[in-house]
Amino acid sequence: MTDGTPHSGSAWAAWPLDREIVLARVINAPRDKVFEAWADPAQLPLWFGPKGLTIVTHELDLREGGIWRFDMVGENGVRFGNRMKFLDITRPLFIEVEHGADRDNDPGRFRMLVTFDEQSDGKTVLTLRQLHPSRAQRDATIGFGAVEFGNQTLDKLAEHLSPAAE
Repeated sequence: MTDGTPHSGSAWAAWPLDREIVLARVINAPRDKVFEAWADPAQLPLWFGPKGLTIVTHELDLREGGIWRFDMVGENGVRFGNRMKFLDITRPLFIEVEHGADRDNDPGRFRMLVTFDEQSDGKTVLTLRQLHPSRAQRDATIGFGAVEFGNQTLDKLAEHLSPAAE
């Protein structure tokens, strides 16, 4: 049973802010619908990832302890192997994952917490927090374009959930 906070809540609260990347977006959809876009194996690959990349899933076991192995494939055919391990899924409040390259013991892996806050106007505030093991890794990730790519991903989610997409 959960109290509505991530299972590693104390680690998140104590994490140095200089290792964190935070993105937030107001999504024009109810929380349950936004959460389901993240938690439904049929929907997740449809919108996840930056603009111009498609997702090719190798394995997707979307439950606590499950793994999502996938490639982000560029228009030029270049593949970026990814692996997410689902650490905690608490409907409809949050999803916590460990994300990195699709290899064991990836030194670049980081924690990611996605929270879903319901608003009185029927919209949802989605907050995505990446917690990196070092400031240097966080800085390198930002230099690689993580903020821009993350915002593109959230744009694709908003578009996926827009009434026009239905």
